[in-house]
Amino acid sequence: MSFGDFMSLMVLVAGVVGTGGIMAQVYRRRLEHKERIAELQVQGTLSAAPAGRSAEVEKLEQRLRVLERIATDKTTALASQIEDLRSPVN
Repeated sequence: MSFGDFMSLMVLVAGVVGTGGIMAQVYRRRLEHKERIAELQVQGTLSAAPAGRSAEVEKLEQRLRVLERIATDKTTALASQIEDLRSPVN
């Protein structure tokens, strides 16, 4: 192997290593960008909940309170409350 061949090999290896480093940097920045976009989407989703959704949550909370009351109450009204819960949910 001559000196010229050796230098060519070194330039090639340095080019491959340099290109690999650049590609790793690009990949890392791309992942950071995707994480930032995901964070912004979550923040936007949580802060701007639709009005209909809060009504739905309130209805589910009300049903949960009734179920808790049924589970802890041993009165004769238990059967009527269970029948009330069997009505279809809209």
